[in-house]
Amino acid sequence: MDPREQALKEITRRYFLERSGASVIGSVGLAMMLNERLFASSMVSDRSDLSDMSDKSQGKRSDPFAPKAPHFTPKAKAVIFLNMTGAPSQPDLFDYKPALAKLDGQPIPESALAGLRLGPFTSTDRNTKLVFQSPWSFKQYGQSGMWISELLPHTAEIVDEVTFIRSMHTNEINHVPAQLLFSTGSPRQGRPTMGSWVTYGLGSECEDLPGFIVLTSGKSGRCGTTCWGSGFLPSVYQGVPFRSAGEPVLYLNNPPGVDADLRRQTLDAIKEINHGSLAGIGDPEIATRIEAYEMAYKMQTSVPGLMDISSESQATLEMYGAKPGEGSFSNNCLLARRLVERGVRFVQIDHGGWDHHGGGDQNLITGLPDRCKQVDQGGAALIKDLKARGMLDSTLVIWGGEFGRQPMSQNKPSKQDAGRDHLRSAFTIWMAGGGIKRGQIYGATDDFGISVADKPMHIHDLQATILHCLGIEHTRLTFKHQGREFRLTDVEGQVADGLLA
Repeated sequence: MDPREQALKEITRRYFLERSGASVIGSVGLAMMLNERLFASSMVSDRSDLSDMSDKSQGKRSDPFAPKAPHFTPKAKAVIFLNMTGAPSQPDLFDYKPALAKLDGQPIPESALAGLRLGPFTSTDRNTKLVFQSPWSFKQYGQSGMWISELLPHTAEIVDEVTFIRSMHTNEINHVPAQLLFSTGSPRQGRPTMGSWVTYGLGSECEDLPGFIVLTSGKSGRCGTTCWGSGFLPSVYQGVPFRSAGEPVLYLNNPPGVDADLRRQTLDAIKEINHGSLAGIGDPEIATRIEAYEMAYKMQTSVPGLMDISSESQATLEMYGAKPGEGSFSNNCLLARRLVERGVRFVQIDHGGWDHHGGGDQNLITGLPDRCKQVDQGGAALIKDLKARGMLDSTLVIWGGEFGRQPMSQNKPSKQDAGRDHLRSAFTIWMAGGGIKRGQIYGATDDFGISVADKPMHIHDLQATILHCLGIEHTRLTFKHQGREFRLTDVEGQVADGLLA
């Protein structure tokens, strides 16, 4: 008998998972197995394609990422979510207000603050709520006449391809609850994120990569992995983090002494054990585990070439400002295009560090220009590149953070040390492609940019609109958990028809 076959027979399932899981199976399988333990006991699916992921009598497995029919003909096939965690300052980037210059340094009128819940660091003393005009100049660009800060010269070049939503508002005033609400529809942990809902509802068109992939750069967001988790959905739908520099997925490669043939035999042995458990127990999370092992095996071949951006033309690299081997936002934007080209359904790029309260590493005067320089070229190049390749109409791109920033200065010794506190009542994001009108300004704020004055857009409205672009009726994409039907938009959400092409 082949010594390797003998060794395989002697390996128990528990021994394999304890000793070899991290190094052999890879972080994708490990992450999914860890996550499934948290929610499997309370998970009940009302969809037969998920709750019966295997044929118990024959031990066969169905693909949870197999493409599923949308509710109606979609405009978008994929989503790229440029998630600016920490809350970019809209009065310094997008929402130009001449009134701030007129009243700079004076207390903001009490009438502008009526009924508002301000940030956690805002003083109750009216005399400290001083109007703070943007230190940076604005100009109008494109046929839309969109006002853009001098900090975003590349974004100024694409204004006629995107829609700027100036009337966003949210319920939450602190970072983690607001980030959770933006990503999951709830300020509390345990709910599935947008990427998980989308891949659960539509599957993926890529057979050798996960349907939901996460790329990160900049300062880490406070929400962490919860903002790309699958919550109570089967853990196969959670976001899988890829690294744009170094080894793309940790522990994906075979360890020394293990060749491809031995790995395949090992996985087949583990699969047989798991199919036996699935047939006897019927827990769909066992099917998730099987799928995780198989996906990790496929990724050994598909990932290395995909993540090597050196194969791109020099002109493309220069357009993005991308440099092979760097873990930058520009590299991640280029990788996002490559991923959706391969059929990945949802790509999320998290870029943190936008929390500019003033002073130290949160200094607005130095920190905001630095952040803008990191993301401006890559984000604009992504739109240009998608359009040039005929992909923009079928790819929905979203850029934004969890809430906004106040038009007043946070109480600091000087303007050079000033910052801006949180603002939940009004902020700006932009969207492009995938069923969204081009070159439009949607909604408006008051003279100070502190309250919505026209076409209010709640987070749940945004989520409903995103799903609509993908051909999903948001009230019909549900999952039964703890006795009731849950959905991304909770019990709210209206599609913003005025955004749709």
